[in-house]
Amino acid sequence: MPPKAKFTKEEIINAAFDIVRKNGLLSLTARTLGAKLGSSARPIFTVFTGMEEVIAEVKACARKEYNKYINVAFEQDDDKPFKMVGYMFIKFAQDEPYLFRMLFMSDEFASMDSNSVLPLIDSNYERIFTLVRDYYHTSIESARTLFEHLWIYSHGIASLCATKSCSFTDDEIKNMLSFVAQGLFMKLGITVGN
Repeated sequence: MPPKAKFTKEEIINAAFDIVRKNGLLSLTARTLGAKLGSSARPIFTVFTGMEEVIAEVKACARKEYNKYINVAFEQDDDKPFKMVGYMFIKFAQDEPYLFRMLFMSDEFASMDSNSVLPLIDSNYERIFTLVRDYYHTSIESARTLFEHLWIYSHGIASLCATKSCSFTDDEIKNMLSFVAQGLFMKLGITVGN
């Protein structure tokens, strides 16, 4: 008969998520997780078969946290909703640098071509892509080009923030996103209101 679980699955996931959120994914080991729970590592494995399962659960929690940021962008009464998506992506990196690194700065998708990676990296891809296409009344190809270029640019700013290489104010971020977006609009022939 297997030993009775000392901790619930939720307790273990919450403790693991807290470790990653504060110290990064590399700090999450069976030993650090056991210590966080005030136990040895052994009780963890009465609920999970290995640390890979724990990490998968932590990533799912991190995606939920990230989705809260993106949902804020969709809920705004803003006249530039796509700009707000980029801004909230960067805010997530500023507020949750270790979660951002885990989700968006890993080599998990390194062997894939760039055209198929973005939908896998960001679970909000279809939602954001549809927003771009519909809001700017543009072709699928132009919407994809606009989205991909602005995502790459936003990812660059967000990565600088997540690694503490640079620090930007809210106004600086918004101005950078506007500057690049205006150039892309001109290049793609997309007309936007003032």
